[in-house]
Amino acid sequence: MLQPKRTKFRKHQKGRMKGNAQRGSTLSFGTFGLKSLDSHFITNRQIESARVALTRYMKREGKVWIRIFPDKPITKKPAEVRMGKGKGAPDHFVAVVRPGRIIFEIEGVPSEVAHEAFRLAAQKLPVQTKVVVRRDYVEE
Repeated sequence: MLQPKRTKFRKHQKGRMKGNAQRGSTLSFGTFGLKSLDSHFITNRQIESARVALTRYMKREGKVWIRIFPDKPITKKPAEVRMGKGKGAPDHFVAVVRPGRIIFEIEGVPSEVAHEAFRLAAQKLPVQTKVVVRRDYVEE
């Protein structure tokens, strides 16, 4: 699972997810990309299961880039604990995804394979997505 090796602070505030993605909104590495249309926290487990679905359908051909990283700790109090007594212990990590953010990029596979692989990966994610293609891409 993806998670930071170390963080500056153990616990983060929740924050707000308003506005569109400023960074990571254009294709940088691959020919095809999976772009988010919603804002959501995506957990390290969701990223990993989407990556597995993607690579399995592609039969390990081509190259995959994961453009998001879960670096925000989410805390959770134990079950059946009364209110108060401070914030809970860190439970898992999430990536903050806003509309326009590229989540995955792939290269080295045909267009139909890329679209179907992204469709399968998108089913594992809690956001609405769309497939984007590099401008200079020419179908062979």
